[in-house]
Amino acid sequence: MSPDSLTIRIGGEAGMGLESSGAGFSKALTRGGLYVFGLPDYYSRIRGGHNFYSIRIARQPLYSHAEPVHLVLALDLETVHRHVESIVPGGGIVYDSKEELPDELRRADVGFFPIPLTRLAEETGGRDVMRNTLALGAAAGLIGFDPAYVESVIRDNFGRKGDAVVDANLRVAQAGFEAAEPFKADFAFRMEAVPNSPPRLILNGNDAFALGALAGGCRFVSAYPMTPGSPVLHWFAAHAAEYGVVTKHAEDEIAAINMAIGAAHVGARALVPTSGGGFSLMVEATGLAGITETPVVIYNAQRPGPATGLPTRTEQADLLFMLHASQGEFPRFLFAPGTVEESFRIGWQVFNLAERYQTPAMVLSDHYLAVGYRTVEADALDFDAVTIDRGELLTQEALDSLQEPYLRYKITESGVSPRALPGHPNAIWVSSSNEHYESGAITEEADMRAAQVDKRGRKLAGMAREAPGPIAYGPEDVEITFLCWGSTQGPLREAVDRLNAEKAGRANMLHFASLHPFPVKATEQALAKAKRTIVVEGNSTGQFATLLRTRTGRAADGTMLKYDGRAFTPEYVIRKLDTDFH
Repeated sequence: MSPDSLTIRIGGEAGMGLESSGAGFSKALTRGGLYVFGLPDYYSRIRGGHNFYSIRIARQPLYSHAEPVHLVLALDLETVHRHVESIVPGGGIVYDSKEELPDELRRADVGFFPIPLTRLAEETGGRDVMRNTLALGAAAGLIGFDPAYVESVIRDNFGRKGDAVVDANLRVAQAGFEAAEPFKADFAFRMEAVPNSPPRLILNGNDAFALGALAGGCRFVSAYPMTPGSPVLHWFAAHAAEYGVVTKHAEDEIAAINMAIGAAHVGARALVPTSGGGFSLMVEATGLAGITETPVVIYNAQRPGPATGLPTRTEQADLLFMLHASQGEFPRFLFAPGTVEESFRIGWQVFNLAERYQTPAMVLSDHYLAVGYRTVEADALDFDAVTIDRGELLTQEALDSLQEPYLRYKITESGVSPRALPGHPNAIWVSSSNEHYESGAITEEADMRAAQVDKRGRKLAGMAREAPGPIAYGPEDVEITFLCWGSTQGPLREAVDRLNAEKAGRANMLHFASLHPFPVKATEQALAKAKRTIVVEGNSTGQFATLLRTRTGRAADGTMLKYDGRAFTPEYVIRKLDTDFH
């Protein structure tokens, strides 16, 4: 049987190499012409605790993970305990034959495939830790996937370690493939490779954003590691020398954002990746960027809070915090990509907007988008569309010919002042965290205070014109319009497709990537024909629903909220719609 999609889940303890194995197998499946959505699930500890990696596979593009599981690769008995009830009838579990499987864990409609994972790994590879590779070889055998693609990834991933390591892993994978052969008749699902498919990419939201930022001219990155924003720092550290990016692992988050503000102040396009707890420490410095009109970019990959919260889980609860962070009032951009493609596009556009309006620009991702891998077409990241716009940045020639005194914070109709980078003798100016005259010198005069607040505030009119409206998906005339932002886009998109397949005209969706300035007119137009609106978001208080009502005066007819640290699934959306929204 070849289902529309098939999910394989490999599970075990932290330290068993589950994430690297899952990512590697996802890459092999993509090379084999299939589409993948790969999602790690792990505890916030170095060793111990149950971890697993879900790999959903299809012959058509995927936008979400899903709840039904077809094959579980159990590297320990705990994995069987936790996942046996998730397996669809006709599915199977590969487990180590050295384990005694209790009768209460067995299901009559599920195949149980004992394979000597540990013994074969030791015999063919020399190390029992290689049983993860052996289990993936068995998975390829059970679903009828050509092992040549797995072998190609092994060669790439281990090539730098030498031929001996490569050969050992190849032997282990082949042993797993062969060990699965006796059980194929008892496993109902197949997902063969599609030869001669065009090359595709598989990447997550963090990778895509980092690529976009690099393409957009980012040349300075400073951060203190905090899951799930840390991989952006890791990505830039790995590519810093090749592309000339200064990458700083700062001593803490306060130092990180102040370094970035300093770099942006002297002209570098500067980025600070973090998570919500890290951004909490950056709030005061965000205000510094606001009053000094410094175009720094802040990337917050959200996780559940408050405090440490759930460090390796997902949530969308930082929206209103980011929107109002720091005392006083100043303009800022706030975007929330929902896909890999949007993460890339916003990754470069946000630097243009920050410099064009000389203001902080913020990007809200979350754990689900940040770490979830997805197969996309090779041209999904449109590098040809990338442009560099530095706004009102005075050129060397303009500064050379400057006659009048340079005013860094000159009051203008647009609110944007001509910007000179420090160092030119014709443009000497001061900058501080205090309110200031147009020259930058500190003042407490009432009239100048009001004039500077108004100047900064006038930027919002231009910024609002840059805010894209919501993206509609699904038929126009429907019973229900879902509203979402960020990573809920993918699960909701599939839910819309399923609902309309069951009954035409059931649902559509509006996805918002621009949160501030809010696209008021475009939203009002998009909602003009909506009969019933339901906001879908990952927090407990309906923060986007609050923002929608605040900006447009329109209250959603309902909210579908999730805040258990786990992402939405299409099945969850449909289930909640049927039970809670009659």
